[in-house]
Amino acid sequence: MASITLQQAAEWCGGAVAEKYENVTFTGANIDSRKLQPGQLFVALVAARDGHDFIPGALEKGASAVLCNHADGDFPAIVVEDTRIALGKIAAGLLRQMNPRIIGVTGSVGKSTTKEMIAAVLETEFKVSKTPANHNNDLGMPAAVLAMDENSQVVVLEMGMSHFGEIEYLSRMAKPHIGVIINIGTMHIENLGSQEGILQAKLEITKGMGADGKLLLYGDDPYLWGSREKLPVSAEYFGVKNEGYEVLAKNVTESPEGIRYTCCYAGGEFAVYLPLEGEHYVADSLAAISAGLALGVSPENIQRGLANFQTMEGRQEIFEKKGCTIIKDCYNAGPESMEAALKVLGKRNGRKIAVLGDMLELGSHSKAAHTKVGALSADYADMLLCYGGESVHMLEGAKNAGLASAWHFTDQSEMAEHLKAVAKAGDVLLFKGSRGMKMENVLELFLQEEK
Repeated sequence: MASITLQQAAEWCGGAVAEKYENVTFTGANIDSRKLQPGQLFVALVAARDGHDFIPGALEKGASAVLCNHADGDFPAIVVEDTRIALGKIAAGLLRQMNPRIIGVTGSVGKSTTKEMIAAVLETEFKVSKTPANHNNDLGMPAAVLAMDENSQVVVLEMGMSHFGEIEYLSRMAKPHIGVIINIGTMHIENLGSQEGILQAKLEITKGMGADGKLLLYGDDPYLWGSREKLPVSAEYFGVKNEGYEVLAKNVTESPEGIRYTCCYAGGEFAVYLPLEGEHYVADSLAAISAGLALGVSPENIQRGLANFQTMEGRQEIFEKKGCTIIKDCYNAGPESMEAALKVLGKRNGRKIAVLGDMLELGSHSKAAHTKVGALSADYADMLLCYGGESVHMLEGAKNAGLASAWHFTDQSEMAEHLKAVAKAGDVLLFKGSRGMKMENVLELFLQEEK
């Protein structure tokens, strides 16, 4: 982790620092005084609560300095007009100083997994840093950058958004050499109006790229393939459907033990094994292969990185408990990822129970999307339990598609109790919903032993 002086940070962000504090250093930054670690820079945001009110507590917890727009007292501080913008400028300054190869990753579904796979491949030959968990917005990404190893040769940054302009801001901050877009789905369509709008927002990743930048795009996505004639930087495509892609997967096979396929590229071909279930992971792995090839990673090391890949907590964790197979996929959900998870469930042996929560931020598309997921449940599950205000449409879709064993809940405890009553040894249970639905709580309640 880089040790940054207040003078350096002030130069990067255009802030002011008292001369006697110029040589004070900090490592990392935090916007939450409750989670602050000694030695960090406390960023006083002005939001629903004014972060300046928490400066005394942050200093007591060991903050080295404060980034603020007014300093009431004598303590190490960088004073700026806008602390959010200043945090981004400090992160951008550190990236310039580190001078790594930078890869930006975005997409509607699977961007976190893709980021992790890219890092797994590149770590076989480079010193790599990556954004953790969901640190993919205007505050999380720069804070993650400030916590990275200053000797990193490659930095992999996940870039998320829910409105126009957000990815442009992140891209101009990071200036990626390579941009990866994994798909154009319907997440956040409430704010962006249409998938064409989502495509426009995702392509903002090019705004901070130089003329020699390169996009890596999933060609099987019709919106990304359809944009190929009007991209501002050069692009290469990966996928399954078109022999003309620069990176192509052939002969894909799936089993509970994993996914296998042959990867074809300009230099030849090699076998790929992924210890994961679900055909949607093929696209993520092809993105990782494309990034690896772009940076010169050998096929042998690409194979090794993917074969040893492990999913993040909350994303397709599969384990046995109470005699049942549990598929915990509670990190987030949208129509596309719900369908992918249901397909994984459907390929399992045993009675299949889908325990699903609302998909959020779908706006006027919500009813149709939830109805469709309910109908898909009838194709891949023997039983559906759904939770949340919008999931009543899942129930309707499931019933209309002929799934008799389907129930709707507005209370997670009642849902878990019902699941305890109907689940039997040998069943396969899928838990999934949007992050805000906290479907992991239902799983925890289900697994609790009776007192």
